[in-house]
Amino acid sequence: MASAGGLSRRRVGGGGGGGTSSSLNEDEDDKYRNSNGAANVGSRSGTPPPAQHAGSAFERGSKIAYDPRDMQQGASEEAKIGGKMPRLTIMEEVLLLGIKDKQGYLSFWNDNISYALRGCILIELALRRRIAVSKDPNRRRIPIADRIIEVIDDKQTGETILDEALKMMKAQEEVERMSVNSWIDLMSGETWNVMKIGFQLKQVRERLAKGLVDKGVLRTEKRNFLLFDMATHPVADVRTKESIITRVVTLLTATTSAVPPAALDKEGVQCRHLRAVCLACAAYTASVLDNAFGRLGYEEREAAFQRCDEILGEFVSWPFGTASNGSGGGPVTPATAAGRRRQATRIASGSGGYEVNAREVVMGLVSEVRKEAISGEDDTGFEVVAGVLEVLSKLDSLI
Repeated sequence: MASAGGLSRRRVGGGGGGGTSSSLNEDEDDKYRNSNGAANVGSRSGTPPPAQHAGSAFERGSKIAYDPRDMQQGASEEAKIGGKMPRLTIMEEVLLLGIKDKQGYLSFWNDNISYALRGCILIELALRRRIAVSKDPNRRRIPIADRIIEVIDDKQTGETILDEALKMMKAQEEVERMSVNSWIDLMSGETWNVMKIGFQLKQVRERLAKGLVDKGVLRTEKRNFLLFDMATHPVADVRTKESIITRVVTLLTATTSAVPPAALDKEGVQCRHLRAVCLACAAYTASVLDNAFGRLGYEEREAAFQRCDEILGEFVSWPFGTASNGSGGGPVTPATAAGRRRQATRIASGSGGYEVNAREVVMGLVSEVRKEAISGEDDTGFEVVAGVLEVLSKLDSLI
């Protein structure tokens, strides 16, 4: 029966009579008072205490209720992978670099970005410790892009495209395990096998753009293109895109072997150094890197491209940084070959070489990335990243 003072708060207990339920309520009220530092006025004054809330998906957003067990799982997940997840995935950052700020769409002449985004999906899954290279003792004899991938954790990530790819890879394991190169080809639809055409991930760019709309980075508009209307996604949060550009430019114009903090994501983010490398290299192979160089002069732009060539040359091998083997140069991929031609042009035109020892800068970055590996050269998740970058480095010769 309700008391004269007002409505009493009721809880559904696991069983027992009224006296037991009352004592449980008082115990819970005491716990609430002790944990929040405020008196509970539920059954005494008739006003229920405020509900407990946790942060929402966005900073300073509306509050939502939570289950404490979910928070414990999140903490254990961060401890397992070595940090918290960034706000944007690598795929979203690459797409954001390619999108025109006001027009809200990608260049119609860019044939590389779709293929590169599929590679970024594998990189993101590897960094989140969902997939890894199969631990075959003889795998070192196989080219890194042809090494077999296995799913080591099929727990969902919360990102729709990543979860779709992970589920597909897990289901395919029961039939056949495939390589890094094969998965990128299949998810891109680059196959003549009609039995495997179902592995293609469709409308990746549009789905990523809509995800950025949900995160408040882009907005949706309808734009008329003479004969038809098309949904476009102009940039709504300019600061987010500017921060990505700043990170990329700072990384590729650094003048010391120590990686500048401005080139990295926020403190505490998982694999900050390797994520910075993957962002720059994926943007370069996706042909959107030049969009970040609007503030640079001609010589600085060419030097930044050359720096990215050298970084890519060191991270397409496994272990990272062993591409040159002390010879002073990495493997000649189409990307690095183009970079060397640019460098030769700069020297011939009298622009000179680097003002700093670029080799020391790149190897300083390699050293920091190696520290992020869980088990050194046995980190098969990072091995997937090297395989993907190897495939993307040959993108111009594949398209």
